[in-house]
Amino acid sequence: MKKFLLCFFIFLPFFSFAQNLNGRFTSSFYTFQRFDNLQKSDLFIRNTEALFLNLNYEKFSLRTRMNFETMIGKALDNDPRLRFYNLFLEGRDVLDIFTVRIGRQPLFTPISGGLFDGINIKATYSDYSLTAFYGGNLPAFQKFEFLKDIEDNFVMGARFDATPIENLNLAISYFDKNFKPMDYETLRLDDDLDPVRILIMQKSNQFKFLSGSVNYEMPGVFDIYSSYEYDLNYRQQSKIEANGKVWITDNIGVNGYYNWREPKIRYNSIFSIFNFGHTQEYEGGIDYKINSDYTVFGKFGYVEFQDENSSRLTLGATTKFGSVSYRKNLGYAGELDNISVYAAKSFLKGLITPSIGVAYTTYKLSKDAEENNITSLLGGVNYRPWKTWSFDLQGQFFNNKIYNNDFRVLLKINHWFNTNF
Repeated sequence: MKKFLLCFFIFLPFFSFAQNLNGRFTSSFYTFQRFDNLQKSDLFIRNTEALFLNLNYEKFSLRTRMNFETMIGKALDNDPRLRFYNLFLEGRDVLDIFTVRIGRQPLFTPISGGLFDGINIKATYSDYSLTAFYGGNLPAFQKFEFLKDIEDNFVMGARFDATPIENLNLAISYFDKNFKPMDYETLRLDDDLDPVRILIMQKSNQFKFLSGSVNYEMPGVFDIYSSYEYDLNYRQQSKIEANGKVWITDNIGVNGYYNWREPKIRYNSIFSIFNFGHTQEYEGGIDYKINSDYTVFGKFGYVEFQDENSSRLTLGATTKFGSVSYRKNLGYAGELDNISVYAAKSFLKGLITPSIGVAYTTYKLSKDAEENNITSLLGGVNYRPWKTWSFDLQGQFFNNKIYNNDFRVLLKINHWFNTNF
């Protein structure tokens, strides 16, 4: 209750000055069954209430996104749970140059993404921009509180973007994230080989990277994107990536992909003592646009590990009703055959939209291992009687040797609102 009251007092001044209030409220109910043993099981209903809220006044906005989760009936551990994903004040075109965000906000970078509590400032002039951010990592379960040891749990970085000529974008960025694992107690043997309880206090682990990217597009002819990452802690190349597509004709496109990377290991982590090898990945494909409603495609990928390799083949089609695809994996990453179909269509000007999906997969971890299979089905309907309200009902079925005839139901209610004062 204290957190709700605090939120109310934070929002109150903005309600007084806001010119516009908009957002979405969603209520979901999800059923699943849990077995205590082979004879006894319990049916659970999990409820999630989600709120997206924007308060706007000229160039300034207060944006928030939160979830409230609980069980109806028998509670689970840590229930009920309130998650705050976003709660930040945003100012746009301040002095016609700056965009400023302060508070809990999303973070998107070439190295890592997520949420943080802090400040993000972007300065834009002509075709150039500079972005800088600093703040603390979030506590577990996105609790509405700040971490006390921010000096060991922070994230910061900067990014410079330039568009020197039309359709060409150049970027260089710096990223630094510090994370301190929780201390814990465990049993160890002393000099007399007797078990004693020891407090393990771990050092703070870090990601620290430089990265750059080049993106060039010539509409209707080709586009290419490439990026490079350098690990400053280990002083080594971390990743090279290139992705491009060439249009042979208006209806035929050829695409290619290349990726060279080392595994991302936190500095000071126990995993850093292992000798990891890099991987190289190649993929090429072609797609053919039959008309505005139908496209067929095919892709083949090949991955090189230190002493092994793996390959994959993907074939499929997209239509105005949905998609169908087939995928086959071979080699070190395991063997797999999968076919999936999904279709949806709206009727009566969007009043009702039924959907159905089915997938069947056979897999084994190696060529000589036991083969397993998975069957999954989903069927649902979206009903939208009014512009601001919609209702979703979906059934989900899953069957393999671990989850035998698992059936679940999802009910979701959405309400959009937009009010000018």
